[in-house]
Amino acid sequence: MSHKKARHSWIGHLTHEIRLRLSRADGLLPLSLIGLLTGLVAGGVIIAFRLLVEGTQASFLPGGLSENYEDLPLALRFVLPIIGGLLIGIIFQLQAKGLFTLGVSHVLERLNYHQGYLSLRGLLLQFFGGAVAIISGHSVGREGPNVFLGAASSSLVGQALKLPNNAIRTLVGCGTAAGIAASFNTPLAGVIFALEVVMMEYTLASFMPVILAAVSANALSILLFGSAPAFTLPELQLGSLKELPLLLILGVAIGSIAALYNHMLQQLTLRSRHMVFWQRTTLAGFLVALCSLAAPEVMGLGYDTVNSALLGELGLGLLLSIIFFKILATAFSIGLGIPGGAIGPTLVIGASIGSLIAILADQFYPGFSSNIGFYALLGMGATMGASLQAPLAALTAILELTQNPQVVMPGMLVIAIAGLTSSELFGKGSLFLGILKASGLDFRADPIMQALRKVGVASTMDRNFHRLGHITGREKAEKLLSQAPEWLLITKDGSPVAVMPAIDLARYLQESEESEIDLMEIPARRSQVTSIHLQATLQEALDKLENSGAETIYVEHSTAPGISHVYGIITRDHIESAYRY
Repeated sequence: MSHKKARHSWIGHLTHEIRLRLSRADGLLPLSLIGLLTGLVAGGVIIAFRLLVEGTQASFLPGGLSENYEDLPLALRFVLPIIGGLLIGIIFQLQAKGLFTLGVSHVLERLNYHQGYLSLRGLLLQFFGGAVAIISGHSVGREGPNVFLGAASSSLVGQALKLPNNAIRTLVGCGTAAGIAASFNTPLAGVIFALEVVMMEYTLASFMPVILAAVSANALSILLFGSAPAFTLPELQLGSLKELPLLLILGVAIGSIAALYNHMLQQLTLRSRHMVFWQRTTLAGFLVALCSLAAPEVMGLGYDTVNSALLGELGLGLLLSIIFFKILATAFSIGLGIPGGAIGPTLVIGASIGSLIAILADQFYPGFSSNIGFYALLGMGATMGASLQAPLAALTAILELTQNPQVVMPGMLVIAIAGLTSSELFGKGSLFLGILKASGLDFRADPIMQALRKVGVASTMDRNFHRLGHITGREKAEKLLSQAPEWLLITKDGSPVAVMPAIDLARYLQESEESEIDLMEIPARRSQVTSIHLQATLQEALDKLENSGAETIYVEHSTAPGISHVYGIITRDHIESAYRY
């Protein structure tokens, strides 16, 4: 029995030491290994989601094709999105308990306000709600659900292991990268997306775990679905430098349309947030159904439409129709609360715009433009980059999709022009941050907050302290001071009430002969205290100081129900030192 107890104690000590190491910004090795694990977990969940969606679509769509909504009977094409919207509304109304916003925006919200803690309820709602949305033909992508499912899976792993909050934040980035990597077989784009859009930082401590998560999730996806690219791509390259003016026109056009796309989504989110949720989603289904009557290509993911645009198979009239109704249908779907992704539709819209401009250029100046598919591809990257304000992720995605370095220079130009047009000419930032603001929230991404979020309180706290009741005897105080503590945590009725430097007590003992001392009455520098959990980050500690009015924090952890152990002391100076040095 004693052997088992000793082994349990050893394991508990080792686990505690690993958690303390993870609380530091340099806890790279254990965090990387956990990142690898979470990539496998996230990849498994994402694969299950894709199997559910594609298996269901193949069971009822004509020809067993997962994207063939165009060949559905007109009545079924009309009623399907309405039924899907109503079903989503009922599921969320009964089970959401106020959790009506999912996808990438919700991941950003949880990172900003809740240290990356995502719930099992949210994961299940996204899994089944996202599946219903795509299957019923709503104009949404699977990338948003995949990102949320990956992030939630990774966050739940971190919570189950009771990791410090700074590590859980990194695991959310790991799950995000896994979601993008498994969507398109683009692991590097997944990494860049996670760092550029979600975590908004580039550090070695973030890179390594996120890379391993993307690789492991992508490996699982390849094992099951193969390594074929998501889209069929012809041989693509820029014909000559004389096409640069056309690339500039393409960038400005896409930046303008991306700004319109973002604006419509944000306005619908803002104006509909007070509606009853099931009414919003049912209305979304009805409006998407109307759009599908005019352009059935807007239904579902639209990857078949992207392929047709890349191969130059779509005419001018059809391209115009797809662009117009895809923007409307997506704005109705996402803006009214359908739990799908907004990234996939940008690829459809961008490919259509690129094809349209290439066809028009060829009609007015025959032989002037390169292959239509080349402009469709550039349009995909530019619309994604401008809408999300994520130029590196967009450029990496088109590079990985083509495996052709010839697209890099023109891709950089078009993506940069489109991003500048959207942000500087029309004042539109990231789509996801815009949706957050329309929902009454915001996202702080300044350098100080980023630095504090990466470090746990456990790595910065001062452990050189002693607890002492506010009434103490002289002999006990002298014996305690012989151990040279830095701080004294003063308690009253068993609860901490103040912190004072131990040197102040030592000075008082030299000047006084009292046998009984009241630590709350003697001349000393005492500071009001508040508590924080051992898993917290320094950003949480700073927020706690500012919101509570306290000057010092004691770090505690529950070792048993109703029993807490104090591990250390945090002052404002400790926090400032962490982000200065």
